[in-house]
Amino acid sequence: MEATRRGILAGALAVAAAPALAASDDDLTIERFPIWPGPPPGPPATPVKDVFVKRHPDGPPDDIAWTHVATPMLTALKPKNPNGAAMLVVPGGGYVRVAVGTHGSDIARSFAARGITTFELLYRLPHDHWAAGPDVSLQDAQRAMRIIRAGAGTRWHVDPRRVAISGYSAGGHLAARTASRSALQTYQPIDAIDRQSDRPDVAGLFFPVITMMDQGVHKQSREELLGDRLHNPAAQHRWSAQLDLPADMPPTFVACNADDPVVPPENSILMFQALNAAKIPTELMIFEKGGHGPPAPHKDGRPVPWQELFIAFTRDHGWPS
Repeated sequence: MEATRRGILAGALAVAAAPALAASDDDLTIERFPIWPGPPPGPPATPVKDVFVKRHPDGPPDDIAWTHVATPMLTALKPKNPNGAAMLVVPGGGYVRVAVGTHGSDIARSFAARGITTFELLYRLPHDHWAAGPDVSLQDAQRAMRIIRAGAGTRWHVDPRRVAISGYSAGGHLAARTASRSALQTYQPIDAIDRQSDRPDVAGLFFPVITMMDQGVHKQSREELLGDRLHNPAAQHRWSAQLDLPADMPPTFVACNADDPVVPPENSILMFQALNAAKIPTELMIFEKGGHGPPAPHKDGRPVPWQELFIAFTRDHGWPS
């Protein structure tokens, strides 16, 4: 019960504070579609059904989280005046669930309000016993990146050389692995889309889960991800996002809050140290307050410009323009 309560808390806090800038439905065209042309690869022996719950009893209808995912989806938010950049948003939920609705979160809408064609990912979860095990979520993230590039210039006004990823909480772990494991083939190619690169051009990791080692670990994410390999040192090493970074890891921005009660800030520090040691362009922001979510406003009410800081960093590395 306590683990479940912590998972609910993590999912709720991870999207509690949203950027002030967010596109309305009038400013967007929203499209939602499955990422696989048929059943996803490696189905479990017991078929999975899509299940979602309301995150708050009195919350709006789209304030939901998915506890089981049979049909991974992308929600595309297309701005009226796209600037050619694309962003894949990877939500969190401690790998217990995926805290994402069907109409685009405020964070996704805030990117879209800047002219960025934004995609939000609903990904499968390891506890449903897919054949890929802990890599099942990575399969979906890799496929999503390839779909974005495959539609660049045709389906969407997107430059295939300007595709970013950002992840939040456990989504930060998945985004980090997407950025660092583009050479890892997690599924057999099934169509022309899979000839596209799955490597993001830049990455943003926000209050992320990173390590599966004991030091600084978010225990629930490790339990959900590793399952019966929970105490296996080789598994802990393999699925720790800060280890074995490749030379072509994209420039990566990392941010968290010092008072995060859910995912220790040490995760962000470990990731920054590893990126810096590997000579990957990186920047680390640790804000004073905000808990497990975007940083809290200042005492005078002024918001902390966390998204602007991320975009300023990425602009130095060719994204969004």
